[in-house]
Parts: sequence; C-alpha cells; structure tokens
Amino acid sequence: MAASETAPFGVSAASKGGGGVAGARAQHGQLAVAGRVHDALVFAAGAVAAVLVLLATASFLSPMPVTNLVAFRSLPVSVASTSAASAAIDADVGVRGGPGAAGRTFYDDSRVSYAVEVGRRGGITGWDARRAAWMRLRYPRGLNATAAGRERVVMVSGSQAPPCRGEGGDHLLFRFLKNKVDYCRLHGVELLYNNALLQPRMLAYWAKIPAVRAAMLAHPDAEWVWWVDADAVFTDMDFSLPLHKYKDHNLVVYGWNKEVYGERSWVGLNAGVFLIRNCQWSLDFMDAWARMGPASPEYARWGSVLHDTLRGKSDKESDDQSALVYLLSEHEEKWGAKTYLEKGYFFQGYWVEVVDRLDDIAARYEAAERRPSAAAAHLRRRHAEREHERYAAARNAAVRGAVPGPAGGGQSGWRRPFVTHFTGCQPCGGEPNKIYSKKSCADGMNRALNFADDQVLRNYGYRHKDPLSDEVRPLPFDYPAAR
Repeated sequence: MAASETAPFGVSAASKGGGGVAGARAQHGQLAVAGRVHDALVFAAGAVAAVLVLLATASFLSPMPVTNLVAFRSLPVSVASTSAASAAIDADVGVRGGPGAAGRTFYDDSRVSYAVEVGRRGGITGWDARRAAWMRLRYPRGLNATAAGRERVVMVSGSQAPPCRGEGGDHLLFRFLKNKVDYCRLHGVELLYNNALLQPRMLAYWAKIPAVRAAMLAHPDAEWVWWVDADAVFTDMDFSLPLHKYKDHNLVVYGWNKEVYGERSWVGLNAGVFLIRNCQWSLDFMDAWARMGPASPEYARWGSVLHDTLRGKSDKESDDQSALVYLLSEHEEKWGAKTYLEKGYFFQGYWVEVVDRLDDIAARYEAAERRPSAAAAHLRRRHAEREHERYAAARNAAVRGAVPGPAGGGQSGWRRPFVTHFTGCQPCGGEPNKIYSKKSCADGMNRALNFADDQVLRNYGYRHKDPLSDEVRPLPFDYPAAR
C-alpha cells in the first residue's frame, strides 16, 4: 500500500511507497522524494461562504472575518423548532458553559499549551483527569454524544494557504473538501479544516500533528480525532466507523501487522488517515512522534536511524510514516499494544486499486435494489437526508444478502471502498509522480468524486449523467428499478 503523502500545507516533501505486500504497492514504492507535495487549498472569504451556503452546514466558527480554521457541525436529528433547538444546544454544549462558568478547568492553567512540545520533555500531564473534570463541570447530566448515540468524533483535514501551483488544483481540492463535508453531515461528525501552519518548522506531512493535538484541546468533549488527508475521498457514504471495534485501542491506522512488526517495512502502514483517541496516551504518543520531525534538533540523526532500521527505506529523511513504523515496532509494548492496524476494510485505499472497480460496484448496488422484493422496494423510497443512516443500514443488508463474500470493502468483499486516497497525483502541486499520467490521475479523481457525489445527490433526486461528467440528470420516481 502507498505510503503517506500528507503535505497538507504544501511544502515539498518526499513521495513514499514501495516494498509492499502487493504488486501495486511495490510499484507505488517508486515514488520520488520530490513528488511528495501534498494537497493544498486556499479559501477566500467568498469561497468559504459559498461552501457553507451550498452545503447547508449548520454552523461554523467565526463567520467574519474568515479564519484559517473552519468547523462544520450539525444539530441532533431531534431538533424540530426554535425552542427545541435551544434546548438541544443547551444539552449539547453544556448548561454550565460560557464566559461566566464557575469552576476552574485546564483552560485556566497558563502552563497548558496547544503547541506540540518538541525538543524538550514536558507537555500536558494528567490529561485524562483534566478532561474528565471539564466534562463534569460542563455536562453535569452527562454528555449527549451524538444523535445516533455514538462517541463524538472530530475530523481534521487541511491544506496550504497560498493558491495551488497546478492548474485546476484549487477546484479539485474544493471538491475533495465538499466530499468530506457531505460525509460529516450525513454521519454527525464535526469537521475542522485548517490551512494555517500552526508550528512553522513542522512542515509538509508533519504539519498534521500540531493540528490534531490542538483539536484535542479545543474539543475535550470529543472521544476521537480523525485525521484525513486532503486528497482522500469518501467513496462509501453509507459506512460508519466501527468504533466498538477499537474500544481497547487508542490509535487506528491502515496497515499490516506482519509488515510493521515482523518485517519492519517503512510502507507497512499508511499515515495519511488515522483515528486517535483523545487521551493522555495519545498526547504522549504525538509528542514522541513529533520529536522525530523537522522541529527537533535530532531530526538529521533520526533520518539516519530510520534508513538503517527500516526495510526498503532508500533515503535518510525522517518522514512521518517511517517514524510511525519505527515507534510501533521499536516500542511495541508501549505504543504498538494500543494501536490497531486496520486491514479489514479500506480505511484508506490506494486509488490505483480502486477506481477501475467503481462502475462494477455501483452496478452491484443497483442490482440489489432492483430485485422484486418488499425490502428492495422500501429501499427505493424517496426519503429525507436526515434518514440517511437508516437507509444505509438497510441497503448494506440488502447488498450483503445479494453478493457472496466478506463485507471487506478492501481488495475483496461486496462493500464499496470506504476511503480512496490519491497518493502521488499531486492535484495541488502540479505534475503527478512520473509513474502516473495526468489523465489517469484526473480521470481517477473525477470518477471517485462523482461516484461519491451520486450517493449524496440521490437524496435530492439527481445523479451524474455518466461517471466522468459534471452534468447531472433527474432520477425517475422508482429509481433504480425504473429505467
């Protein structure tokens, strides 16, 4: 599988890959160092406002002036009137919050810093107790997790502030952002999109660590923080994170145990998408991870250590992904024991393995809904977008019953691939990696984005004219049974 190419703030960095378990992953490992510039996106005030109006998100931080941090959030499903909305906000935000709230919390402690502690020991201690105390003060009756009763999740993504160098890059990253907003709206996930370099020396793919850490402090009510690279597309809008599966873990990364712990391969996992619990373990882990990055005085030494330790690593750069493999394999009891390497579904799928299968997968889902059964007929009913998760569960059950094999959503199985990651395409940086053509990347991104968008547009009575078209057409009443 491809290595992480997270360069959300547009600074050139090495493209990674190679040496994986499959041929496609081995080919991807040829990515060059100069090709690792990651996605970027600049949002002027009008663009942000357009996103908010177009996608009907419920709220955002600091509408004017436009800041570098934009958060999207939906109210619980039960909100039906002005008075009900007010009550829901009180329950959701905490009845004892606000500027005049009684009781000191960690926010009143001048020693608590939002910044990652690099180059020295220290950082936040006692975070679990501090966070629990804040929760008790702000939510005396307990936390209203989400409308679906799940633990709260904050998704964090980001890109650079200057415009993209590549032609059409800003538009593509706008569409990538729109895809994330759609997914978060449908699943009650908060989205924090950042294009500020929070710690100047934490460049390129290392910039995500300060953003994730700051999100933990700003959202103590969230149990999980979910980093998603800017060039990753949600290609299954029906899939919800199986959080129950990770109840004994604090970090979830797409990868393979054998390659990380046995072979110590630098491409044994992909750091472009990860889920991390909001707890002291995670803060300590991110401090250890950051100490191997460019803000550390030991940065050059770590590059040599990673080159000499990890299989297949040809350069002496200390990159985020190699550092993550090293931490897990070198300190398996301390860090690896609480890390879940997810390979049961495409927590992030390498786009070359995915895009050519999307048409067949779409046809499979439509065939399941065309069956002459009461269950299929119920799935074809028009419905409000707020009911999406109920219909998603029923649709998954219908497709599962019609197609043999595991749920997967990975290299095998009936499910749509959950996340498709366009590593190496460099939509913002300009030229893609030499092993891809501009057309293959452009067509792949458009195909994946339209595939996902069709799942959203269906709730509005439309779909794209064809997989690569920007045009849409209205759907017949009994779609997909009616032709």
